[in-house]
Amino acid sequence: MQDSPPSRPLVVGVDVGGTKTHLRAMAGDGVVADQVRPSSGWRPHDTAAAARWLAALVHESLPSGVRPAALAVGAHACETPRQCARIRAAVQELLGVPAHIVGDAELLVPAAGLDKGAGLVAGTGSVAVGLLPDGTPVQVGGWGAVLGDEGGAAGLVREAARAVWAAHDRGEEPDLLARGLVAAFEVPEVPALGAALERATDVSAEWGRHSPVVFAAADGGSALARAVIAEAGGALAALVARLAARGVAVDDVVVAGGTILHQPALYEAFTTALRAAAPGARPRPLTGPPVLGAVALARALL
Repeated sequence: MQDSPPSRPLVVGVDVGGTKTHLRAMAGDGVVADQVRPSSGWRPHDTAAAARWLAALVHESLPSGVRPAALAVGAHACETPRQCARIRAAVQELLGVPAHIVGDAELLVPAAGLDKGAGLVAGTGSVAVGLLPDGTPVQVGGWGAVLGDEGGAAGLVREAARAVWAAHDRGEEPDLLARGLVAAFEVPEVPALGAALERATDVSAEWGRHSPVVFAAADGGSALARAVIAEAGGALAALVARLAARGVAVDDVVVAGGTILHQPALYEAFTTALRAAAPGARPRPLTGPPVLGAVALARALL
């Protein structure tokens, strides 16, 4: 026998992250489905495949016979409005319901219950997003661990390696940060770090997992590590300032990401730099799951 469908319109919000996906379906204040699963198979640069993946996720997650009234998705690696719009059109065709697709960082502001503001993520990578007064989305930063992602875990490790190389070139003895990186990458000495970083097949993940070395070295007294963290905080604050310069309201800055929220030294460096880079901007750590922002966006479609 089929389950009885909810009497109130059902909205579905999805947060597709780099490693895990969180779906929440709600009818009014009632939770109809709440599931977390791996993001394996998510291919955002293949429009048809991405749409099929999302449609299958919705069908598999909802009770039998239940059909959503609206769907909103915050999607990892959906990097431009054009890319998101293509996935939205394909999903709407498959599911036959209104849909809204944005980059996953765009879930932060609505997840915090705000109508406007900036979202800043510093996890493995980093990015800042916001909306212009006309609703046009703006994204700054990102660019991956090789070129950008300052303040994210992978970017911190990259800049730490630069710092210890520079110290080596100045003839300094390896400090706690240098010794920590040498041990983490399992190389015999500082000059071998370059080849170790280049060997990574998944640069963001393989570099980023060594970021605790930077914070441990700072706690142990490494001036190099402390300087790397201070510069990372400044780079994150600069992303917010860049949004403000483009016309995004940054009175509230919703902050998310495991690296910045789990490392007080980085959060303090960011907030200190933010006071100078964007006076009046208020940082607000995100306390609920980002999928709440997707649910809010889905409700807005109704």
